[in-house]
Amino acid sequence: MTQKFRRTHHCGELSDGQVGDTVTLCGWVHTRRDHGGLIFIDLWDKHGLTQVVLNPQIDQLAHQEAQTLRNNFVIAVTGKVRARPDDMINPKLTTGKIEVYVDEMEILNKSQTPPFQGWDDQDVSEVLRLKHRYLDLRHATLIRNMTLRDQITRVVRKTLHAQNFTEVETPILTKSTPEGARDYLVPSRLNPEKFYALPQSPQLFKQILMVSGMDRYFQIVKCFRDEDLRQDRQPEFSQIDMEMSFIDEEELFQLVENMMTAIYKGTLGLTIKTPFPILKYQDAIDRFGSDKPDLRFGMEIIDLADTVAGTEFKVFADVLKKGGQIRALNAKQSGEVLSRKALDDLTELAKTYGAKGMAWIKVNADGLQSPIIKFFKQDMLDAMISKLGAEVGDTIVFIADTPKVVADALAHLRLDIGKRLNLIDESKINLAWVTEFPLLEYVEEEKRYVAMHHPFTAPLAEDLDKLESDPASLKARAYDLVLNGNEIGGGSIRIHQNEVQQKMFKLLGIGKEEAEAKFGFLLEALQYGAPPHGGIAFGLDRIAMILTGSASIRDVIAFPKTQKATCLMTEAPSEVDKKQLKELKLKFDLS
Repeated sequence: MTQKFRRTHHCGELSDGQVGDTVTLCGWVHTRRDHGGLIFIDLWDKHGLTQVVLNPQIDQLAHQEAQTLRNNFVIAVTGKVRARPDDMINPKLTTGKIEVYVDEMEILNKSQTPPFQGWDDQDVSEVLRLKHRYLDLRHATLIRNMTLRDQITRVVRKTLHAQNFTEVETPILTKSTPEGARDYLVPSRLNPEKFYALPQSPQLFKQILMVSGMDRYFQIVKCFRDEDLRQDRQPEFSQIDMEMSFIDEEELFQLVENMMTAIYKGTLGLTIKTPFPILKYQDAIDRFGSDKPDLRFGMEIIDLADTVAGTEFKVFADVLKKGGQIRALNAKQSGEVLSRKALDDLTELAKTYGAKGMAWIKVNADGLQSPIIKFFKQDMLDAMISKLGAEVGDTIVFIADTPKVVADALAHLRLDIGKRLNLIDESKINLAWVTEFPLLEYVEEEKRYVAMHHPFTAPLAEDLDKLESDPASLKARAYDLVLNGNEIGGGSIRIHQNEVQQKMFKLLGIGKEEAEAKFGFLLEALQYGAPPHGGIAFGLDRIAMILTGSASIRDVIAFPKTQKATCLMTEAPSEVDKKQLKELKLKFDLS
């Protein structure tokens, strides 16, 4: 490309203010139209389109070359900006009032016919889109998504630097300390039969940075988990990772709320309300069935165990006898929407979350309608209706089962019914903290406790004396930030004392030798004046997905993987040369 074709403007920025100026544009041929003597080209780059005109009376050679142009050719043009005639103005384009009459043109590169035109809305399979991701990324939606994601990271850096944070990079090749998801392992050539792991998070390094006196650390960091994927999961993902010394929950919440406020203002121009409400974990489960409740609408879960105590309805009576729960939702004014077919569909949904079935009662003008009302005396029915605040037109749905099944089933029924009744205002931004999670959960198959968040989370101060005597009752100094029913971040105040960390490992069935082998470097660091500290990590991809209104996390990642953790464009993962395996002292057992 010669110096005379050095770009002066992008294709989306010219206006009638530049009429008469000589400009140089570079970009891709979006469309080409031959109108007899004149050739019109819509020239595209990520900033927009500009119409350029080739007139044989101005440059015969450029006009002849233009006749060979096809979509996706890359060209440079120099010419004068002219105002379009009034009847030719295109109000849909920011450059719709002008066009550029070309004095000179250079074809910078030709193009074969692509499998699809990336900048157009077409019925193209996701497989084809991911295979040719460089074409897909030309689409205005993905350009907007990538731009907004960039804006998020800019705002985060600006906000945290203003709060005296230091951005520190932590290692990508690190030690395997599996606790939860599987590690991605990397063999070491210089240390045969030994492996690095790609980090699931920088957790241990950021805690050690607090021992170093770093005070406030952050990093926008790649993390890796070898786990089954869903629409909001990827094998490699990006975190906004933070850690702070001498901090408590209240100060951390305020700092994070300032950051989220800046993100919304800096990307969407929206002001969000602070402080965010705080829900204790058990309250969230009791009221919404979920530790990431969507608070944009009500319809809270009601406990009916006391109300139906002594019932002759065998299903409910058996559940109560086994220590289970009977809870319900009242779907207000849902009589027409929740037809018998809809109720059957909801029953099947409840079964996918472990429920054996779903009971229901419709409150009609002429009385109650349900297959189960014959099993209840009138005073018990009246008590249920009263407690649920049910009126004519309402539908009550019940789940009777173990606490976990009741919570899971009703949480998903609530969301499904909320969508059916159009209760969810998509324009709302509802952020909330969920706190005081259980520190541990018991895994029956393994006959041991596991950490609900991770092994480095501190218990509440008032629970410290119950570490060994009553582990099931321990609550954690952990917190999640929930946005419209999505967990976007989570963290905790950490264990900063060696002896407490040792007790935690013991609770988790991690013996001294195993603890030393996996976490010895952390335990040693905690002996050298570790300050009280805490932190949080946010899923950058998930935040970008929500702020752009995307249906999948893949739409906010430049080069995402499929649900099988493959890259269709590069065909990774792939086989490697046998020489590489030999250097790594690796061989496969094909027996």
